[in-house]
Amino acid sequence: MDGIFTTRFVGPYLRFHKYIYEKSDGRVGKHSNRVPALLLTTTGRRSGQARTHGLTYCRDRGDLIVVASNGGSDRPPAWLLNLQADPQVTVRVGRRVMPAIASVAGPEEHAALWPLVNRTNRGMSRLFHPGVSGRYDVYQRNTTRRISVVIITPERPSRAPA
Repeated sequence: MDGIFTTRFVGPYLRFHKYIYEKSDGRVGKHSNRVPALLLTTTGRRSGQARTHGLTYCRDRGDLIVVASNGGSDRPPAWLLNLQADPQVTVRVGRRVMPAIASVAGPEEHAALWPLVNRTNRGMSRLFHPGVSGRYDVYQRNTTRRISVVIITPERPSRAPA
């Protein structure tokens, strides 16, 4: 049932959300179901083409934190494989577009960030799935792969010499 639901409803919703976010120049779409959302653009590892995905995120000390859940699929999302091949990404948060570096959180970072991302993207998961803190706990239950947490660090503009 989860696969059919994702294919019929979630996939089209995510494509529509990304379309509105892009076409409105970030004026509309910076939230998805009341959760902060961004657009992440990676370079396709095989095609070399720009690939953009709408993702929910939270902040941690200036970094943007996203989760490579792929809805709890046993396969990671393609954008994760792309940024592992080339960590130079572009991120749009609202109207602001910036270059950034993306990296997969190590075990200690993952342990520290997992509760934060679950708290940010809680939804109604705790009502329907006893014992979880948020949506990502539910996704993790559905797969044997460890769902990656990704840290996106916006590049700071360099200062011009005085």
